[in-house]
Amino acid sequence: MTLTGLIYDSFAASRLIAFCALSESRTLDYCTKILLNTQNPNVFSWNVTIRGYLEGENSEGALLLYKRMLQDGILQPDNHTYPLLLKACSSPALNFVGLTIVGHILKFGFQFDIFVHNALITMLFSHGELETVYDVFDKSCVRDLVTWNSMISGCVKRGLAHQALDLYWQMEAEKVKPNEITMIGMVSSSSQLQDLNLGRKFHQYIKEHRLELTIPLTNALMDMYVRCGDLMAAQLLFDNMAQKTLVSWTTMVLGYARFGFLDIARELLYEIPEECVVPWNAIISGCVEAKLSKEALTLFHEMQLSNIKPDEITMVNCLSACSQLGALDIGIWLHHYIKRHNISLGVTLGTALVDMYAKCGNIARALQVFSEMQQKNCLTWTAIICGLALHGSACDAVSYFLEMIRSGLMPDEITFLGILSACCHGGLVEEGRDFFNQMSSKFNISPKLKHYSCMVDLLGRAGHLEEAEELIKNMPMNADAAVWGALFFACRVHGNVSIGERAAFKLLELDPQDSGIYILLANMYGEARMWKEARHARKLMRERGLDKTPGSSSIEVDGNVHEFVVSDASHPLFKQIRECLVSLTGQMELLGFTHGFPVFEYNFSS
Repeated sequence: MTLTGLIYDSFAASRLIAFCALSESRTLDYCTKILLNTQNPNVFSWNVTIRGYLEGENSEGALLLYKRMLQDGILQPDNHTYPLLLKACSSPALNFVGLTIVGHILKFGFQFDIFVHNALITMLFSHGELETVYDVFDKSCVRDLVTWNSMISGCVKRGLAHQALDLYWQMEAEKVKPNEITMIGMVSSSSQLQDLNLGRKFHQYIKEHRLELTIPLTNALMDMYVRCGDLMAAQLLFDNMAQKTLVSWTTMVLGYARFGFLDIARELLYEIPEECVVPWNAIISGCVEAKLSKEALTLFHEMQLSNIKPDEITMVNCLSACSQLGALDIGIWLHHYIKRHNISLGVTLGTALVDMYAKCGNIARALQVFSEMQQKNCLTWTAIICGLALHGSACDAVSYFLEMIRSGLMPDEITFLGILSACCHGGLVEEGRDFFNQMSSKFNISPKLKHYSCMVDLLGRAGHLEEAEELIKNMPMNADAAVWGALFFACRVHGNVSIGERAAFKLLELDPQDSGIYILLANMYGEARMWKEARHARKLMRERGLDKTPGSSSIEVDGNVHEFVVSDASHPLFKQIRECLVSLTGQMELLGFTHGFPVFEYNFSS
């Protein structure tokens, strides 16, 4: 082309630039040199090179090229340039640059172009600018199916399933016919809401209107059925797929593991035609979700034997399994494994380490990992606050909570559960009241049942039983067993039979088959020397044919997890364990502990 002079033809040069920018063996440096040395390159050449940078995941390069285009001043960007630039600005870190691009769109008069308009909606969603995106959408004079799909997909990606559904009903009212992309959004919304009936209705709509069952749509339907518990429907879709992708295989593996069908999940895992870490992560994650932590760690060992290299997600799942088991030794080994194999210690993995050490009893190591982390998010702070609460370090938990606020991070529902739990264990009644009130007044978070349960527990432990009962009466939702249980156990400790009776009867209304409530009610009557009522409670239990469910606990020693059931003498070290328990009980009584609560005042300033 150079020898024949064809390179000076802007159309011919644009074909060469397009090849260099978009082919699998793209060479963007070479492409850019051709572009900048071509006489009078057309807008297509600039656009295709910008697109090449985007597809090469180099947003900064794309934006710098646009800047050079403006500096040359020969050509004006067109309606194909700005959708590319808005896509380049989809990262929250480029929020300011994105707003600058919007200013250029207004300057050059492209705000009414449908392609630019739809790309703007997608970018605003990626930045979390929900009010702005709805304002742009509501005031727009141009809307097509892509506009509606952009809005629906944006809502789904932000977890706003109800808003996505509202948009769909509005779209139907305006007689806009949905397509396969729309249905992916609707099926995904049903999945997020775990609404099986709604998901089935959308599946039926797809069949009746003969919409193409594309691979992404089929995968979305399978995911919906898996999340909603209909594994048979998911398996039927999977079996009928002409072409199965890694996502298809992973969805089924995760589904069977999540519901405890590990044998089937394993069979599918070994049938996957390509070796990849993703399905292994799915089966381990499914085991963790199903509380099959031992099996999750066994699968991690199998994964290593299969020469599949673990990644950050693998380690997060394995650390979660250790957290569930209280398996500190295995957790420490995993921490060494992460260091030895140079697995990137990002925010998510660092948070999982903090959580594991805290839940496995080594709060000092949890604090060390926390302090060494370069980046921390809300979940990281929540993990350390909950860990300190778990270890009874109430004042430290409060200090970390306040420091989190000062750092500019906003607490979420889980953070408040942690701080309220800390106040509960530490007896910090006033602080607990303040934090509970701040949830709605300062942070615009509506307290859920678990938050009310924490507050009832806090007030009950401190002896404010009437206030706790009043709080339950004024709750905006019906109290569950956790809320009434917190009040009932506090009444037992403080010997308040009248309120305790009411709480116990509420618990029995919720679950008449819970043998533990009858036993605890009878014990409360017995401690108050109300023998007739105690006998009646036990009689009710016998009449209903209920037996006491034996309690169990587990502990990890030298990497092995030992499980114990009440009155179980089968462990080979049973005698030594019993002697140790008797000794510990005696020491607890000397320190003033009774019924699990201290009878003396804590000195929280020490």
